[in-house]
Amino acid sequence: MDFKDHFHGKGVVITGAAGLFGRGLAQTFAAAGAKVCVTDRDQGALDALLNELDAPGSIAVAADLTSTPDMQALIAAVGRAWGAPDILINNAAIYPSQFLLDMQIEDWDRMMDVNFRAPFVLMQGFAKLMIAEGRKGSFVNIGSGASRKMRLTAAAYCISKTSLDRLTKGMAQELAQFGIRVNALEPGFSAGSSVSRLTQEHIDRVTRAIPLGRTTSMDDIGPAALYLASDFASYVTGTTLTVDGGNSIGTLDVFQEKKTPL
Repeated sequence: MDFKDHFHGKGVVITGAAGLFGRGLAQTFAAAGAKVCVTDRDQGALDALLNELDAPGSIAVAADLTSTPDMQALIAAVGRAWGAPDILINNAAIYPSQFLLDMQIEDWDRMMDVNFRAPFVLMQGFAKLMIAEGRKGSFVNIGSGASRKMRLTAAAYCISKTSLDRLTKGMAQELAQFGIRVNALEPGFSAGSSVSRLTQEHIDRVTRAIPLGRTTSMDDIGPAALYLASDFASYVTGTTLTVDGGNSIGTLDVFQEKKTPL
């Protein structure tokens, strides 16, 4: 499956573009011929990323995804620059590590705003642009295996990703008549970011439990995102593609030692 120049002339909006996966997704789609709109809170970081990309027609638009006016301004900026986009990647997310009983209401609201409400606002806004122009396209929501399994001290994050999973399916059902596909991509465990810092002990322990024995990289996520957004997936909507090294099917944390290999 060759994606070289597959997205030539396509416009791709990527949220959380200053982060690890967001930066990698921007580079991946630019390399496949797309023009990209990178968005995050830090305009300086976005400008630096844009300068690294060899992607004519690309733009950088700073936006706070907890702010409805900021998101409306983002949608309007893309509309002025390109008209309707072809692809939206809802990548931005935050991962607060707190017990539910300790969590401040303001922290809950911010997490739900970024992880769940923002994808809704952006899909709704960009879908209206696309429908008005008769443009078919694809939305890809970056989900998580946390949508199916609760995690102690991360229950709020799990709830936000479960909500995003249902939103993905609901939007897929509603937008199918307009030729807009909506899917979720679930990366596996990665070693955290500047937003969600993890100890090396935690990283090592989780990695040992993954069946394929390593963390998730952009070499795993990039091709999966390209597939879901591409014409190769033209009959795929409302589904979730899990790319996690087998972590969601079971764990190596607890097992019985065997005297001989099976």
